[in-house]
Amino acid sequence: MEAVRGPDSLREETLTRLVESYQTALTHICYMILQDAALAEDAVQETYLKAYRSLDTFRGQSSEKTWLIRIGVNVCRDMRRARWFRYVDRRVTPETLSVPAAETDEDCEALSEALMQLPDRYKEVVLLHYYQNMNVRETAQALGLAPSSVSNRLKKAREKLLVLMERGDVHE
Repeated sequence: MEAVRGPDSLREETLTRLVESYQTALTHICYMILQDAALAEDAVQETYLKAYRSLDTFRGQSSEKTWLIRIGVNVCRDMRRARWFRYVDRRVTPETLSVPAAETDEDCEALSEALMQLPDRYKEVVLLHYYQNMNVRETAQALGLAPSSVSNRLKKAREKLLVLMERGDVHE
C-alpha cells in the first residue's frame, strides 16, 4: 500500500529541491558575509528553516534563488548584529575563497583580501553581482534595495577595490 501524500510532502520536496539547487551558492554567500565556516553553516540551516516556514508566502515575484539569498543575507545580518559577534576574530584567508578568474594567483589573493576589507554594504552587492552572477535587479531584490542603490554601491565598491589594489593596501 502506498503512503498517502499530504500537503507537507510537497513542501518537503520543494525544500529538498531548493537545498540541492542552492546549497553551494548560499553557503558561499553566508561564508563571505560572516567570515566563519561554522557560522555560515548555521546561517544556511537557519535560512532553510525560515524558507520552509514561509514557503506558503512565496509569491513568485522574484526567482527562488533571489528569495532564498535574501533570507540568507538577512539571517547573516542578524547574526552580525549579535553583540558577541564583534569580539571574535573572523578573518577569511584568501586561500579559502572562490574568486572569479584573474590573471595570476597573486591577483586573486590581492582581490580577495581587498574584497574582505570593503564595508558589508559594498561586499554584499559585489558577492551577489559578480560571484553569484545575479543581475542588478536580482541583487536589488535579494538585498531589499532599489536597483539604483545597487548600481551606486557597485560603482563605489569598484572604486574602493581599485584604490586598495593600486595602493597594495591589503592586510592579512
